Parts: sequence; structure tokens; C-alpha cells
Amino acid sequence: MSDQTLVEVVLPGVVEPAGLQVRHASVPDPGPGQLLIEMEATGVSFAEQQMRRGRYYDQPPFPFVPGYDLVGRVLTTGRGVDPELIGRRVAALVKVGGWASHVLVDARDAVEVPDGVGADQAETVVVNGITAWQMLHRTARVRAGQTVLVHGAGGGVGQVLVQLARAAGVRVIGTASPRHHEALRALDVLPVDYRTGDVPARVRELAPGGVDAVFDHVGGRSVVDSWQLLAPGGTLVSYGSAATRDDTGSKQWPVLKILGRTLLWNALPNGRSAHFYNIWAGRKYRQEAFRARLRADLTEVFTALRDGGLSAPVAARLPLARAGEALALAESGTVTGKIVLTP
Repeated sequence: MSDQTLVEVVLPGVVEPAGLQVRHASVPDPGPGQLLIEMEATGVSFAEQQMRRGRYYDQPPFPFVPGYDLVGRVLTTGRGVDPELIGRRVAALVKVGGWASHVLVDARDAVEVPDGVGADQAETVVVNGITAWQMLHRTARVRAGQTVLVHGAGGGVGQVLVQLARAAGVRVIGTASPRHHEALRALDVLPVDYRTGDVPARVRELAPGGVDAVFDHVGGRSVVDSWQLLAPGGTLVSYGSAATRDDTGSKQWPVLKILGRTLLWNALPNGRSAHFYNIWAGRKYRQEAFRARLRADLTEVFTALRDGGLSAPVAARLPLARAGEALALAESGTVTGKIVLTP
């Protein structure tokens, strides 16, 4: 691969978005069991916003290449990998390392993107789609006719979550800023403005008996309110601590606090359950089961995307070298949809 150049974006420490660095190196060769993916699209997620502040609970030490996921073509394969994969479009969930022109991944971690789904399209639903699908169908196990509350219904995960829930015949209440309300109503979602008024009181008006599930990425006080809004037998799924993004101190403490609460609540004899969803759960000790689950769930999401049952807008496309601008745009809260980085 000596005739090509690897371009990657490096997060050197706790810096402003403009402090991201672009580095050039030789393109590596894949080792046994690996694929070399030529990136076509990678995205800016909330995780990178936390990572640049040193606030993502299990991020690697600085410096490192961020980028939670990517979509691209298989450029070459290592020993033991089917060479028929060369040229095929695949997606990979990597947590870090995606903001690069070429990325090495274990072949078992790559999921083929179906024909008819473009790279940008696919990128919008990799981490967001897996998260939404698994929380909805594996953790909360929602059923048609139930009512759920989705916090941040206008955000990356929230947009996918409400569409998958409606497709499953579930009634959805979604908190969002007013600029998202029209789009949510078009999806038959009941919007609630989280910035004004008493959100729990408004949710109780819409669901007097409580909701069957709450999906909460906010953390902090919101988790307590979410638990109290559950109907008997309901499920709370917490999956982040967005409220603490700009805090200082321990980056693990907000998550540990939520975990402690879920343990306490699950010990109560009221039939309700609480979970902290971690997309990486099971990877360390049950790798093949983790991979099989991820492949099955992402394939379901890609199929819905291809068939028109799911849409996830691209807010902006910027070249990889302008990742700092892309991150600043994502943090501005002024756009709707996924910000995609291209080679």
C-alpha cells in the first residue's frame, strides 16, 4: 500500500474543536483475519463531543484517533479472509479510529451494507441504529399498543428510535426543542418541549397511567424523573449522561451513579425494571455472541433504511481534514441529522 497515503484526525488532548490535528502516514497492510477498509463516510457522534473534553467514560488515553463508526469499501484482505470481500461496502463499529481515510478492522466486525444503500445513508444509522434497535427490542422488548417516552427525540439516536417504535405499533411521546416538533408530529409522535414547563407533568397528562418504557440519554435528575414516570411493569433504559458533558471531575462518576440507581430500583418489589444500556456489553467475554447480535440488528436497520421504513437525514458533509469544523457544528446544536465526514 506504499503508493497511498493514510490521512487521519488526531485528538491530542482536551482541546477545542480547532485543536484537532491531521496526520499523514503510510497505509497499513491487513494482518491475519483483518480487512483494510477505504473509508467512504464516518460520522460525528455525541461520544466525540465528550471525548474531546476527556469526559467519555472509557475513552483511551490521549492522543488518539476518534471516530465511533465508519462505512467504506474493502480495499484488501489479510490471510484467512475471503478475498471475495474486496470491493464490497461494509460498516464497522469501532468506538475510536474511524476518522481516517483507511481503517483496519477484524473481518468478523464488518457488516455488509445491502445494495441500494449509499455510504452516507448507511453511516447515519450505524451506531445510532444499533443503539436504537437494541434498546427498543432487546432491552425494553416493546410491544404494539404500548406507550414509550423518548428523551431527545430530535437527536441522532432519538430520530431512529421514534421511527422504529412507530413501526412496531408503539405510541411515542418525545421530548425535543420546538424546532423539531413539526417533524415529530409528521411521524405521529407527541412532542414535549423539554426547555419550558414541567416535563414530567406534561408527560403525565399524555399518559396518565404512566409509560411502558423510557429511553433516557440525559442522566442526572432526568433519570429519577424517568423512573417515576413508568407504569407498573415498565422499563427504564438509560444510555448516557449528556447533562454532564461540560462538567469537571471524574468522567466515570455520572455513569456509576446511574448504575447504582438501577441496582437500587431493581431491588424494589414494584415490577418495574431499570437498565443502563452499553452498546459494548458482552464484547469482552462473549465476543461471538456480541458480533452475531450486532450483525443481525444492524442488518435489520439497514433493511428498514433500504425499504423506506426508516430515514435518517444527513445534516452536513465535510471532508475529513475539516473534522474540527464538523465537531464545532455538531456541538452548536443548530443542525438536524448526522454530520458526515468524507475522504
